[in-house]
Amino acid sequence: MDAIRKKMQSLKGETDSLYSTIQKFEDATNESNRLADQADCDIRDFGKKVHSLEIEFDETNDKLQKATESLEEKEKQFKEVESDVSALSRRIMLMEEEAKKSEENLAGTVTRLATTSKELTTS
Repeated sequence: MDAIRKKMQSLKGETDSLYSTIQKFEDATNESNRLADQADCDIRDFGKKVHSLEIEFDETNDKLQKATESLEEKEKQFKEVESDVSALSRRIMLMEEEAKKSEENLAGTVTRLATTSKELTTS
């Protein structure tokens, strides 16, 4: 009878030990599941952030493209205006030279007229 009692106590000890081991594994499993759930949530959050950043990137890229096109158009207009200003500057220089020649011609003509007038009045 003592042998049966010792065997029962031994089996009870082994059973308690196994239940304890089972509990440790269940606790570890629950902790691992909790960490896996948290990792899934983090992955989902990062996915949302990445998607949001991709949308912002696309919008910013579109704005950059529009700004670049606008800049190219403004540069084209600037070159056209600069060309017009350059042409007008050359024209002004030519007109100033022509005006200078006309003034010199007028001065010579007035001098000859005065000389001729003086000669006519003295004769």
